[in-house]
This record gives sequence, structure tokens and C-alpha cells, in this order.
Amino acid sequence: MTHIQINIQRKCYPAVAGAGQNLAIADLNLSLPAHEFICLVGPSGCGKTTLLNIIAGLDTDYQGTISLSQQQLQPRIGYVFQNPRLLPWRTVRENIELALPSPTAAVLIDELLAAMQLTECQDVYPERLSLGMSRRVAIIRAFAINPDLLLMDEPFVSIDPPTARQIRQLLLKLWQHRPHGVLFVTHDLREAITLADQLIFLSASPMQVIRNIPVTIPRNARDDEHAIEAFRNYLIQEFPAIQKLL
Repeated sequence: MTHIQINIQRKCYPAVAGAGQNLAIADLNLSLPAHEFICLVGPSGCGKTTLLNIIAGLDTDYQGTISLSQQQLQPRIGYVFQNPRLLPWRTVRENIELALPSPTAAVLIDELLAAMQLTECQDVYPERLSLGMSRRVAIIRAFAINPDLLLMDEPFVSIDPPTARQIRQLLLKLWQHRPHGVLFVTHDLREAITLADQLIFLSASPMQVIRNIPVTIPRNARDDEHAIEAFRNYLIQEFPAIQKLL
């Protein structure tokens, strides 16, 4: 079980004109429980991707600390980027095997392909996949390592609503079968309500936490669009400031 403690005092980028710095994150403090699905909601450009990169260890140029409390010395972190990042010269199955090359992993890969409805495409090269299918492959690749923490950076952006809805349902089935912590970045409030145990609303740059709100809709009622819309309207009425963050 991985508990995440985030304390970022300062994260800057060089200014576009080359003089000075742009402050991206300031005094960000978060304590996130293990095995919960957390959605980070905030406006485009507020630093959500930067935050995920820091947690993943891809960006170390910041002031602060990231603590992943875990029985293992090195927690496994899976990352689903906005771009599926599949190698074009490898098949679907070969792209997944890069994350889990052990021959004993064949059964697990078969299970994940079936769960994501991609068994018939396992020998296909990425150029023949739709964007939605490519994103499913990327999700399988992240799940294949059995992560203690899964980072997802707007994985369903630019996908048509019916396809995105289908992939969300498949993602939740995978997560519920193999629970672990998830940090899911989105600016779509309906998507966040459908997926999350908790919603964390983030301000425009420099990023700070505006509000942390639990989603009280039972998991078995998340397919009800009326329930999702009612909760969305409740949030906007009770916390009108969050509408400016979407």
C-alpha cells in the first residue's frame, strides 16, 4: 500500500523571453491515501503534468519532497502519458512486453488484453490502431507491472465521448480487480466524478490546492448520467469558485 505525501515549496521554469523565471507550483501540500482513485482537476497549463512528472521522478528540479511510504524500498510507478508513446516498429503485444519482458508474464498479458478487448489486435502495429485502441494499449502497459501507484495524464483527451466512456469503464474494472493508488489528471469534471474517490481542485499557475472533495456517489451508480450531472451541479452551486478552474 502506497501513501503519497507531496510537499513542493517551489517549482519554476525559465521565462519565455529568457529573463527571470515562471513560478509553476508554490507551497503545494497533499497527503493522499493508498488504494484510492484521486482525480486532479484544474485549468490547462496549471502544472498538472509537471506535478505527475515530479512524482514519477522524471523532473527533479524543484524545491520540496515527495514521499511514497511503501513496504517495498522502491515502489512501482506506472505512467500513462497524454500521448500513448507506442513504438511503431513493435506490435501491440511487443509494446506491452517491453514493460514486462519475463516469459512468465504471458498469462498476465493475455488477461489484460482480454480485459481491454484487444486480444485480436495483439499482433497489429500501432499505425493500424485508432487513438482509443492505442490508449488502451498504453493503459495495459502501465497495469502490466502491477504498479503500487498509477499516474494518468489526461489519457482520454481527444477521444470521442462514446469511446472514452467505454475505456473508462474498462479502466475501472481493471482497477477494481487490482486495487492501487491512482492519480488521474483531467479538466473534465464529469469524467472526474465518474472515476474518483476524491476530487482535488487545483488553481491556475502557480498551482495550489483550492479544495479537496470526496465523491459520495456509490460506485455502482456511476453509470447513471443523471446522478453524475446532479453531483456536478451540486459542486458548482456549493463551491462556485471551482467552475473557473475547469
